[in-house]
Amino acid sequence: MTNKKKIINDPVYGFISMPGDFIFDLVSHPWFQRLRNIRQLGLSSYVYPGAVHSRFQHSLGAMYLTNLAVNTLRSKNIRISEKEEEAVLIAILLHDIGHGPFSHALEHSIIEDMPHEKMSLLIMEELNRSYEGRLTDAITIFSGTCPRRFFHDLITGQMDMDRMDYLRRDSFFTGVIEGSVGSDRIIRMLNVEDDRLVVDEKGIYSVEKFLIARRMMYWQVYNHRTVVSAEKLLTSLLIRAREVSARGVKLFATPALEYFLQPRTIPEDKTEISTLIHHFTMLDESDIISATKVWMSSEDRTLADLCRRFVNRDLLGIELQNNPFDQEKVAETRKKTKEMLHLSDDECLYYVNTGDVYNQTYAPGTPEVRIRLKNGTIKDITAVSDLFDKDALSEKVTKYYLCYPKEIYDK
Repeated sequence: MTNKKKIINDPVYGFISMPGDFIFDLVSHPWFQRLRNIRQLGLSSYVYPGAVHSRFQHSLGAMYLTNLAVNTLRSKNIRISEKEEEAVLIAILLHDIGHGPFSHALEHSIIEDMPHEKMSLLIMEELNRSYEGRLTDAITIFSGTCPRRFFHDLITGQMDMDRMDYLRRDSFFTGVIEGSVGSDRIIRMLNVEDDRLVVDEKGIYSVEKFLIARRMMYWQVYNHRTVVSAEKLLTSLLIRAREVSARGVKLFATPALEYFLQPRTIPEDKTEISTLIHHFTMLDESDIISATKVWMSSEDRTLADLCRRFVNRDLLGIELQNNPFDQEKVAETRKKTKEMLHLSDDECLYYVNTGDVYNQTYAPGTPEVRIRLKNGTIKDITAVSDLFDKDALSEKVTKYYLCYPKEIYDK
């Protein structure tokens, strides 16, 4: 007999208890255990050495906060059955199970046009079949089709338990104190009105701090210039590896990585989906890291050099600015790179590239933060906040980057 009443010592919240036997079984499942080998912040540890925490830790933390939220709502006479409680906890526990190696860094590179939310749903559906429908209610909550919409708000919203955990956890492990949020107070201010999640008026200031923290963390951590440079290098070397493999060159790779060295898209056939999920759930960061170390000795000079730079943290230089880069500067940079590194035009594209990153406090298409005033009326946070208006919150601040080998401007 297995003791399923486990207690986990979390560095952020202290002791986290398993809410039930079935959730223990899901946490013990190899597909969930794989998240131990998926870093929460991808390549941010190249900048913040402490940022090596995992999606496994984050998922448990988000489940813990959701459990607190459920208990808070029950204390305010919101009816939540044990079955609904289990479903919402499963939904938040598995919300990131579809993340691939280095999280967002390779989100659209492993499988073309496959956001992690879509893969999470596919994996949950596969698990549901193996557990004979036990995850059906969790899937309706995750996908937003549950009639009681506040459950989905806890999973996906401007102030969902996912964001609540990752801001506090990422702040803790990076040491960026601006990202620390008072999750306990915000959760205690939660309520439900018209089947939607609301925050009692007393929590306005905590909500404002939360939104500011999220904005700060994007520029200081998630979109840090060095992190962007590292991510571009990683995606470039994976693209190059696929091109080399397509020429018939046999590259070292684990079976899971070898499968994804061929371009993959979302299949429609159920059997093909199961095959895709099988290989995806066998893939983690150890596959990528071991391959890049071996590819440093590849006969393909470009692949070998990209891998050397990645493994040794010899990253590309990067410039950030508020406007798109002048095409003449881009052309000049490519010319210098081509001449110094003796590259072809196609090879040069791996080293010099442009794009953009953005920050948006209010995510588009996500339910707004609803404040319940003392008189019982519901207002958007922008209508009652002293700090924000709707334009300021929803403004999309974009910065443009130019990556290139640092040595071309060092000489």
